[in-house]
Order: sequence, then C-alpha cells, then structure tokens
Amino acid sequence: MNLSRLKYPLLFFICGIFLFIHALTPAFGQEAMEALITQQNFQSLRTSSSNPDLNDNGDALSIAAGETIVLADLKGPGVISHIWATVASADPFYPRSLVLRIYWDGADEPSVQTPLGDFFGVGHGAFSSYNSLPVSVSSQGRALNCFWKMPFRKSAKITITNESSKYETDSFYYYVDWQKREELQDDILYFHAEYRQAAPAQPGDYTILETEGRGHYVGTVYSVQQMETGWFGEGDDRFYIDGEERPSLMGTGTEDYFGDAWGFRQFSRPWFGVSLWEGYFVGDRVTAYRWHVEDPIAFAKSLKVTIEHRGSVFNDAAQQLCSSCERPDWLSSVAFWYQQPIKKLSQPLPPAKERIAPYRVLGADDWQVSAEPAAGLTKEKVGVNYMPFTPDAKISFTFKVEENGRYQINAFITHSLFSSLYQPYLDGRPLGGVLDLCSSGSDPVWTSFDLHDLQAGEHTLSFEGHGLSPTRRTLAPPVYAFSLQYIILLRLQDMDGYQAVSGKTAK
Repeated sequence: MNLSRLKYPLLFFICGIFLFIHALTPAFGQEAMEALITQQNFQSLRTSSSNPDLNDNGDALSIAAGETIVLADLKGPGVISHIWATVASADPFYPRSLVLRIYWDGADEPSVQTPLGDFFGVGHGAFSSYNSLPVSVSSQGRALNCFWKMPFRKSAKITITNESSKYETDSFYYYVDWQKREELQDDILYFHAEYRQAAPAQPGDYTILETEGRGHYVGTVYSVQQMETGWFGEGDDRFYIDGEERPSLMGTGTEDYFGDAWGFRQFSRPWFGVSLWEGYFVGDRVTAYRWHVEDPIAFAKSLKVTIEHRGSVFNDAAQQLCSSCERPDWLSSVAFWYQQPIKKLSQPLPPAKERIAPYRVLGADDWQVSAEPAAGLTKEKVGVNYMPFTPDAKISFTFKVEENGRYQINAFITHSLFSSLYQPYLDGRPLGGVLDLCSSGSDPVWTSFDLHDLQAGEHTLSFEGHGLSPTRRTLAPPVYAFSLQYIILLRLQDMDGYQAVSGKTAK
C-alpha cells in the first residue's frame, strides 16, 4: 500500500476531529477555564470536618441516631462552590437516613431538604458511582461531590440529621468550599432542592415540583422501585409554566426525558444519565438524572413539574397484561431549581423507615454461621470475616424466614485485595455464576441474588471457594478471604402496590 496517498486525507481527518473537540469545549468548562486568566474577586474559604489539631488524623464527626450537626454556618455575601462528603456507618441504607438541609439568610425553614444520597443523584439508599458535570460520585458510591453554585446574601447554614432510629453514623467527613464576596448582583437567585415520594404511586401524574416565584429549573433526580414486572417508563414529563393549564413542555416517555431511548441501561453523561439500574422485575431499583444546565427552564410566576407513571405489566408466564397502564411503583424524586423569593420547605419529610422498602436486615446476631475449615472465622462488629488458606473453603449462613412469600435476597459482601472466587448457593442450589470478589480496595458491595419463593422456616445461603481470582497477585501463602456484613431480605408481599401475578418466575 502507498501510505503517502493517505497522508493528506488522514491529516484532514485529524484536523477535523481537533476542530470538533474544540467546538465542544465551551460546553465542558471553557468559560471557567477562561476566567482563570483574570484575578478572582473573592476570598476562598472552607469549612470541613478537619481536626483543629493539625497533627491529629481524626478528621471525622460522629452523629448519634436522631442527632443534627451543623456542617457550616457562613456569613455572607458569598457563594458555596463545592460540597464533598463521605460516610462510614453500620446503617446499610444511610444515604436515605441522613438528611441534608440548607437554610438561606437566616430562614427558620430550609430551602434544600433531601436525603443525602438522593441529593447526589442516587436514590433508594443505594450505592453507585457515576460522572456528570454538576455532580460526581465515586468509591463504590461513597465519595460524594457537587459543584452547584449556591449564592447567599446574609448567611448560609448547612446541617445533616441522622434520622435513623437505630444506627449511629460512625464517621462523617465533609468539605464545604465557598467564596466570600464583597457584593452580589441584585438579580441573584437562590438554589433549592426538594425531595418528594409516593410509595406507591397514586392515580394521576406524580408531582416533582410546585413552586411560586421567578427563576429557572435546573435538574431532576428520579427514582423508581418496581412493583410490577415490565417497563415502568411510558410516562411523559410535563412542565406547566406560570399557571398554564396545558404544559408548554410535554415529553414522549420517561427514558426520552432522561436522554436515553428504548428502555434504560446504566450510563452517565455530563447532563443526563442513569446512575442506578437493576432491571425490569419486581423489586428492582433505578435512578435517573437530568441536569438542565445548558437548557434551563425559565418561569416568571410559577412552575409545576409532573410525570406520568405508566408502563407495561407482565405476569410470571411472560404474558403481557397491558402495554401502557398506570403502575403502582414506589416513586421518589429531587427537584433542583433557582428562584426568588426564597422558598421555604415547610413540609416535613416522611420518616426514614418510610423512605426505603420494608427490607429485613439480618446481621451476625440473626443467622448461624459455619465454615469448613473453621479456622480463620471471626465475628466482627458488623458481619463476619473469614480468612481461610484453602481454595475450596466453604462458609454458610442459616437464617429464618417468618412467613411464606416471594423474597428478593441481597447481601453486602466485601470485595478486597485478599478475596477470591466464590460460588453462591441457596439451600444447596447454585445462585448464578461464580463471584469474583477481588478488588484493589476494601469495598462492601450490594449483591443481589434475585427472587425466590420461600417457605417459612430455615434457609441457608452458602459460598464455596473456587480458587484465586485471575486479577489477583499471588501471596505466599495465598489467602481466600470472604467477608459478609448483612443479608437483606425483601418480602414483596409487604410492599404496598405489589401484585402477586407479577414478578420473575420463581427458581
């Protein structure tokens, strides 16, 4: 082949790619980069959980059950530019138990009121990582960052409340980065975020936001836990601006509003994505996000945002019962917007136990554990740790089911540098394929073992070793570690809206 013939077309192609990327750059922070060449007219400040003793590494705060702590009490004028947090807690659903509230200019009621996880784009008290421009989550869903700009004239107070009735938050780490300004322009708008839920959804459209004032809408986080097998997302989004009876903005489907098509799958983009996706079956969870940063929705008097909750329903025999009927799924959402005047969110949140499904959390005191060989098995503060030196080690957890029913079985299992391959079993029957539990960190990971019709009585979840992970560096001698914190059961009959004709065919 004469490569010289390709030289100029290849050069033009490379130049075209360069120009295309350059054309996209403004949408990805070029204006912020450009601002760096001029002197910034503010004082950079931070409040954090850092220990006042600079030589002490104890930089976290604990939060007792029912306690509220103040993360920041700032005097303006100023702009909050970044919030980061991470948490260590025995509460398996702490992202829904911990509640973030922000109060502007001395108000006695918050203008931001939402569970911590939902504010950062992942609902259900679940853990998942994703990337977007205003918000980013990493470390298996445990490192939380947001870059929403939040201006205030007089003051800003940020609090976290541990609304769990059982669990203390062992460690809460945080940064609040902000800019002290000399003044703010007259037409400044205040940042708001409001959580709502319907468990289950009621007839008619689900309301994401109703507000009065002037401003613009900038984002939606929408979470669904499915009460029927099928596709929940035939519902259309609707934006009613300034009191109109017919919405100015009407959608064509739930996945369409969130930038996807033909159903959902997990993905993340700068302005839209699906941060959590488990599937189309009863009990499965999903969260999607849509940031209206490039396309804010302006209003001068009022705004109402709703979405239908329609979709298909299938029974256990895979027969379609309807294609676009209203579904009784469990819905929750956070609306993000800027407005004047400040809106005070006076409606209290539902109690923490009503913000998640009625899971039964089984810890070390709720099951019997045995291992072959028994050496290396220890009971921890949360769960058990098993450190065998044989590749075919087996560990079993026997638990009791109080009532007959269809159960979703889940567990928090640690993925770590010292873990290996394990095959799960339920009552001696294999559950899917071999799990590779090896990773570079030490991360408790929610692991779903699907739906099963269980009779009242004892059942056993066991894990049999299958040797070293191919991704792991061999140690001398090798250790085949296994660590489990909780077994988490969800009896579908305990969820309002569940209908027994639906669900995955029992195994």
